[in-house]
Amino acid sequence: MSKVSLKKVVGGGYKDFWNYLGRYRVVKGGRGSKKSTTTALNIIYRMMKYPLANTLVIRKVFKDHKDSTYAQLKWAIHQLKVDHLWEWTKSPLEIRYKPTGQKILFRGLDDPMSVTSITVDVGYLCWAWFEEAYQILNEDDFNKVDMSIRGELPPGYFKQLTLTFNPWNEKHWLKKRFFDVQSPNILAITTNYLCNEFLDQSDIDLFEDMKIRFPRRYKIEGLGEWGIAEGAIFENWKESHFDKSEIAKRSGVKSAFGLDFGFTVDPTALSCALVDMNNKEIFIFDEHYEKAMHNDEIAEMIKRKGYAKELIIADSAEQKSISELRRYGIRRIKPAEKGPDSVRSGIQFLQQFQIFVHPSCANFVVELSNYVWDTNKDGQLINKPIDDYNHLIDALRYSMEPIRKRMRAR
Repeated sequence: MSKVSLKKVVGGGYKDFWNYLGRYRVVKGGRGSKKSTTTALNIIYRMMKYPLANTLVIRKVFKDHKDSTYAQLKWAIHQLKVDHLWEWTKSPLEIRYKPTGQKILFRGLDDPMSVTSITVDVGYLCWAWFEEAYQILNEDDFNKVDMSIRGELPPGYFKQLTLTFNPWNEKHWLKKRFFDVQSPNILAITTNYLCNEFLDQSDIDLFEDMKIRFPRRYKIEGLGEWGIAEGAIFENWKESHFDKSEIAKRSGVKSAFGLDFGFTVDPTALSCALVDMNNKEIFIFDEHYEKAMHNDEIAEMIKRKGYAKELIIADSAEQKSISELRRYGIRRIKPAEKGPDSVRSGIQFLQQFQIFVHPSCANFVVELSNYVWDTNKDGQLINKPIDDYNHLIDALRYSMEPIRKRMRAR
């Protein structure tokens, strides 16, 4: 049997987190801060230590587990060299500890019944892990799961909810609930990439570049500090469950698809919306947000989503990419016209609408929460946005150009 040094596998910076047994264990952190990987290692270690404990893993959208929490927990099993003791399945999505039958269960808040009606075959449901907890905009959704972790446990066992997230906006309920109070039942900490000894120099260089080019983003994604919502550009939006097919049946509703190109630093962003001109409403129903995509991969993504025949307005600065996408079968893609002062006028046009964002569009929520006006040397807001947290928003602006032209023509 292989011996594993936890100190070498886990590293430093998380001693209090690892040992805390209170009700709420909350970590806000920048990217590369080890918060998710450390949580995964801790869950696997604890379940082998406590033979009657089961764990519930929550994400806002169930489908996001597969490439995040599920993969991280499998990675943790490999790191601890206990693969022979665990088995995992994709249907249903769960991980099982073979010696006892304990399970790690995965659920999404997009299916409330699956969360509130959980039973376990062996032992007790003791722990829950909320990954990307910032995406949970409604505190009541958290409370429902919190209330489901209940009941008397055997001596030596404890109930605990772990929350990990990037702190995009200081107005989020997580700050008031866990960071603005002191309680013996809450451990709330902040971590960042500086405590991650497993990063190599190229990883660190990315953060150093971010510090220079995007200082506001560096404070959030680098240092794990709360994002400031001062000067928010869009306050005319809210997250909302809606039926896309029902919206599409409305008279005069138009589809709007936009694409903003990125690669190394910035993501490629696809915005998909329905626009109700009669009621001045925009319904954002889908998105794509991914770095390092080549044009053939972008084309395949658009086809996979079923949008290959849609009119897509793309960033006109990338004429070569637009031409390549046409060759790959995205024939109706067109460049945005932009023009003088197009950013500000596009923003003003979007501000005329009530914007509804489907809960599955988590990156749109982040951008709309963090897209703000710039300030002058005296700290006063000016009528110019900071060029950050705007990739999906830019794609949305492009997608609305045909609708703006029709309105002007009238």
